[in-house]
Amino acid sequence: MAETPSSVDYSALFRALPGAYLLLAPDGTVLDNSDQHVAVSLLPRSQAVGRNIFDAYPSALESQRDLAASHEQVRRTLQPDTMPLLRYDLERPAEVGGGTEERYWQITHYPILNANGTLQYILQIPQDVTAAHRASLVAAQAQEALNEAQQRSEFIMQSLPVLVWTNHPDGTPNYYNNRWLEFTGKTLEEMQAINWDEITHPDDRPGLVQRWAVALAHGTELQYEYRLRRHDGQYRWVLIRNVPRRDAEGQITMWVGAANEIHEQRQLVQELLAANEQQNTLSEQAYQLYQRAENQRETYEHLFTQAPAMIAITRGPEHRFEFVNPAYQQLFPNRQLVGHTVAEALPEIRAQGIVGLLNDVYRTGETFYGNELKMKVERDASHELRDAYFNFVYQQFRENGEPDGVVVFAFEVTELVHARQALEKARNASSQALDGAALG
Repeated sequence: MAETPSSVDYSALFRALPGAYLLLAPDGTVLDNSDQHVAVSLLPRSQAVGRNIFDAYPSALESQRDLAASHEQVRRTLQPDTMPLLRYDLERPAEVGGGTEERYWQITHYPILNANGTLQYILQIPQDVTAAHRASLVAAQAQEALNEAQQRSEFIMQSLPVLVWTNHPDGTPNYYNNRWLEFTGKTLEEMQAINWDEITHPDDRPGLVQRWAVALAHGTELQYEYRLRRHDGQYRWVLIRNVPRRDAEGQITMWVGAANEIHEQRQLVQELLAANEQQNTLSEQAYQLYQRAENQRETYEHLFTQAPAMIAITRGPEHRFEFVNPAYQQLFPNRQLVGHTVAEALPEIRAQGIVGLLNDVYRTGETFYGNELKMKVERDASHELRDAYFNFVYQQFRENGEPDGVVVFAFEVTELVHARQALEKARNASSQALDGAALG
């Protein structure tokens, strides 16, 4: 037999409703709550009913003030009021450790009127969104970290004094850094739509096309020297390397390339070869040494960590290392560079005036180019200082319109310098021998 309305236990029905409900008197006295509300509020019903809501469920004054304002809105307008996200921490029972538990709620208050239209009850329906809110915070932090990583990568690629580009897996170019645009005098749109015959020396174009086709077909690294047309119409020798980046399944997801201008170095080798045919073997060795040095500088893998040169970024007027790539770190083995200033990490460098150069670049913004600069560096644990030669660039970078640090790009040319010195010494000896023979 069906129950009549008068026989329904509405109190039991209210408590069994599938949701968290809290029934309040207009003055905020707790009259009843559902079983689910008892569970989420961490407070037995017997300790809540008959008490003011803020006595039964104490929290921070700011949270109580926002909740009370919503109650007042309902009392004044007799209309439902949905609050913004509210943090309202709950006291934990002593049997589960005590203290407070951080909670976030989405709360709506509904007015319940009597037959005369007078406010009789306020029904509070709180939805515990703590887990969703924390998940959104984690997602926001992850997105912020991703954005920072992307901005950092873009900054480094734009700051490096080399020509950097990327290709789709099929070889179509999709990115060029500013060095490309400055070198070629083209816009980004022009570079992406360019016919490479326009900027590649006619004698070098067939070889470049053939080597790139092989790299694409086999997914292998490309390394090639060719002449690239500069914005002023001059063809300049460059060394390019393009490497494939693969995912966990071994599929190519992109190609990353870098080009380094080697025009002066190549001309030097050619001049040395032409200077004395008798020294051809030694000159060839010198050029091979140069090529090995270039080969050792790994082109980008993951855009910059395997760059084909020594790269470092220092930040602030104290020149604190923020980033060094493996090639740079290898120059100073067993030393912690990142996090330390140049003066702290490399005291022998400071004594050779390098910090002064960094100060000038940071202060004036004028890029410093060092060509075959001799420095004394420690090569091993013996702490013995040995001569080494470097070509390098110090370039200021700015953030928010103010100088913020210096980008260091360098490569070692010690073997090339030694080879040239040996060749010049041999050439001088040969000239002296010829002069002696003429006198005799």
